[in-house]
Amino acid sequence: MRRRHERIALLGRELELLMGERQTLLQIVGATAALIASLDGRLLPMTAVRPADLVSSTLNALPDETLRDALAAVRAEIDEEAPFVSG
Repeated sequence: MRRRHERIALLGRELELLMGERQTLLQIVGATAALIASLDGRLLPMTAVRPADLVSSTLNALPDETLRDALAAVRAEIDEEAPFVSG
């Protein structure tokens, strides 16, 4: 019985760790989304267009709810008419 309680406690700690990491990742994604949305792809150096397009595509592949959670984590809003234009 004691071993079961130890495993449950270990799982609880692991879950708390994962939730903390998720929150950090949401903040990174939210800040990145806000940055990409503020860019004008026509003004980026050619060496930055491909990486910015990759980030943009990856962000667009996220489920809407996850992206909303990420933006909320950094209190950001993205204009639907964002200026980023891929090269």
